[in-house]
Amino acid sequence: MSEQMPVLYLSHGAPPLADDRLWTAELAAVSAGMKRPTAILIVSAHWEAAPLTLGATETVPLLYDFWGFPERYYQVTYDAPGAPELASQVRKLLHSPATPVYDDPSRGLDHGAYVPLKEMYPDADTPVLQVSMPTLDPAELFRIGQKLAPLREQGVLIVGSGFTTHNLREMNLGAAADAPAPAWSIEFDEWTKRMLEAQDVDSLIDFLHKAPAANIAHPRTEHFAPLFVTLGASEDNLRSADTVVDGFWYGLSKRSWKIG
Repeated sequence: MSEQMPVLYLSHGAPPLADDRLWTAELAAVSAGMKRPTAILIVSAHWEAAPLTLGATETVPLLYDFWGFPERYYQVTYDAPGAPELASQVRKLLHSPATPVYDDPSRGLDHGAYVPLKEMYPDADTPVLQVSMPTLDPAELFRIGQKLAPLREQGVLIVGSGFTTHNLREMNLGAAADAPAPAWSIEFDEWTKRMLEAQDVDSLIDFLHKAPAANIAHPRTEHFAPLFVTLGASEDNLRSADTVVDGFWYGLSKRSWKIG
């Protein structure tokens, strides 16, 4: 049996993350500091589908789910092997008459998956399976993470990929990427950090009512939602949560955690 893998929550960035030397170096350091996974299971803010759906288990083209960027970002490739064995295990852990699991064999990795993975595992030689978020309900996503937790014992790296604060309308793209962040982003980021340090899962699940500036930090919650899969999969290790990326990018919090 493989050593239990940690669990990650990553603020994944847009395609230009590849041009940010600090951020890419931080992501590379995260993977370098861990045992190599047998496979990667990733939940991205950019795939909502109910019932829960498994992406391609064979290598298929990436999903360039963004618009208006220079052509070079649409030429990026990441031909990671599919993970049919992992998909079979996920079905067994999650499938029930009340919660069926579907397959979408043509869906490639979206940018919430391949953008950070390309920096962490540039050789693309580790099998990757992406699964959808069937809901944005934090409690339900936490339960899904709990059910997936046994995969860690098999060396599977479970990744929630979102953004700790995410309000594109409030971004100031006319300023420098590292310009001072607005108060709402700083307050929400600091609150989330404190709650995780306190292992206060209940407050995190109720973040829309408990966190400062929650509705500004997340006008829609899909980028915070993957955190709850991460928390569920690592609930026995929350005391070990470690910030592996921090700071802000055009005012959005890049904070990312390794747990376990």
